[in-house]
Amino acid sequence: MKKQAPAKINLGLHVLSKRNDGFHALETVFLAIKWADELTFSPSDTLSLVCSDPRLPMDHTNLCMKAALILKERFQVVQGCQIHLQKNIPFGAGLGGGSSDAATVLKQLAKSWNLPVSTAELSELAALLGSDVPFFLHEQPMYATGRGEILTPLINLDETPYTFPFHLVVAMPVVAVPTPLAYRLITPNNRSRPDLRKIVCTNDPEYWRKTLVNDFQLPILSHFPEINRVATLFEETNAVYTSLSGSGAAFFGVFERAGHARSATKLFEDHHINVWTDAP
Repeated sequence: MKKQAPAKINLGLHVLSKRNDGFHALETVFLAIKWADELTFSPSDTLSLVCSDPRLPMDHTNLCMKAALILKERFQVVQGCQIHLQKNIPFGAGLGGGSSDAATVLKQLAKSWNLPVSTAELSELAALLGSDVPFFLHEQPMYATGRGEILTPLINLDETPYTFPFHLVVAMPVVAVPTPLAYRLITPNNRSRPDLRKIVCTNDPEYWRKTLVNDFQLPILSHFPEINRVATLFEETNAVYTSLSGSGAAFFGVFERAGHARSATKLFEDHHINVWTDAP
């Protein structure tokens, strides 16, 4: 059984405060994109993981294995499963690849093992694995609060589900951003922050440029010249909006025309920068 584990981007990200439990209170809009890892699940008496990228651990420290083990322990599962992870999404990128893989394991093994688990309980287990893991249990854009695990479907003013109408180009510099470092670089701010839901739902790139902010962007660009170079290259394109995704290192551009997105893709390819593109 093959399953896709999609990446995500953040449309705005406000880091509001540091909580007493050590996490940060934030708000963001999560948008799944089609750049995806692929997981293959095969019946087995034992639980094992094989990954296409040898740099990633394949033992109990891998999020996929953690997801499988948390289900086995919660429901006293005796079956196993052989999981093969084809890693396509860069890690340390702010694209949520590891979290998406973990959520995919939770969903598929809950089904394969016929577990009596509710959606709410699966979300609870997902939150134990990581703040953005619960998002990947869903298939629509979400407004996230708390540490990222409290989710509300993103709805337009006319009460229809939000849709992203633009072409997207995601560029990935050859650098990973450790999340703890990213949080050390920023100063939380919860004063008079605008409502991200209202901003995103306008789908107005000019308004986005003025008001849709990722709090990590300026400190990360200052700290990582490789990411700043990508941001500077986007200035040479016809992107109508650009942003860091999550805490980086991925940087994306939004385009209204397919031809402009193709030209931007070629620009990054000519500079030997890993790039991915998608149409609405």
